[in-house]
Amino acid sequence: MGQRGTSRGAVTIERMDGAAAARAQEAFRLIYAEAFAEPPALETEDDVAAVFLRFPALAERPGFRAALARTGDGEPVGLAYGHPLPTDAVWWDELTHAVPDDLRREDGHRTFGLRELAVRRPWRGQGIARRLHETLREGLRVERMLLNVHPENTAASAAYRSWGYRAVGETRPGGGTVLHRVMLLDLR
Repeated sequence: MGQRGTSRGAVTIERMDGAAAARAQEAFRLIYAEAFAEPPALETEDDVAAVFLRFPALAERPGFRAALARTGDGEPVGLAYGHPLPTDAVWWDELTHAVPDDLRREDGHRTFGLRELAVRRPWRGQGIARRLHETLREGLRVERMLLNVHPENTAASAAYRSWGYRAVGETRPGGGTVLHRVMLLDLR
């Protein structure tokens, strides 16, 4: 793949709908596999395979959108993707402590669930994650954005707080064993 080091060149970010993201699945997979193999996630090849077995169906959800960062020579370096939470979203049901009904109410348009945001190590610290987030957020017609973050990922937690997110609870995504912090960004 492309150069690494200080002379990486300009990074461009493209916003995609679900169909475009599905066509670029291998770029998303490369970034995801590299970024989430590191601590604290420590995802295996089998974990990555499971995520990308479900990726095409995820990309077909109503309102799905993605952002993909690439170098000038096309090397994929960062990703972000998500979709509006449906009325029957389980995200709130997975919290370890109940939250008020007015916080958990979903109507299919109220909350955008940020499923993933990642930048490969050689390109971190350059504001790419923030640019991915802003590209994904641009033009959204929702009241808020929601995400989960591993509590040991202090850099991501700090970035989210600096962007205006606040913690609203904890969850064990998908019934897993590791607690994640649930963070919410009010867009109103």
